Amino acid sequence: MKKFLLIALAIASLQVVAQEQKKEGPKYQDKMMKLSAEEMATLQTKKMTLHLDLNDKQQKEIYVINLENAKLRKTHMEARKAKRQAGEKPSQEERVSMMNAQLDRKIEIKKKMKTILSEDQFTKWEEAQAKMAHKRKSGMKSKGDRRGKKMQKQ
Repeated sequence: MKKFLLIALAIASLQVVAQEQKKEGPKYQDKMMKLSAEEMATLQTKKMTLHLDLNDKQQKEIYVINLENAKLRKTHMEARKAKRQAGEKPSQEERVSMMNAQLDRKIEIKKKMKTILSEDQFTKWEEAQAKMAHKRKSGMKSKGDRRGKKMQKQ
């Protein structure tokens, strides 16, 4: 009986320690907020260069797009943060207009990328975009939802 209690206590203490470690450190978004728009654009361009094997001309053109996006994202994040701290929530109309603006921006970027990248690079870029969108979408679901769906499929 004593051995059982010691084992149970050890397991419980390991779980507490493991959970505490997960809470440490800032989130990825918090780290990105501390970077300047130029730093974000540079990092994004370098990642794309590695992934798509961009030449110098493409790097310069994509850097301009990434810089523009980073500045826009930074201003939107700061505005949302200020509203959240003030306790304001966007209305349904504001959400729809923000979503429309975001989709228009994505369409514009896609057109620009199509002119800058070769066909193979563009295909690879689109696949990466779809993969990231899928990760974001699945990340929004809670773990309980995923388990429930797995159970329903079986």
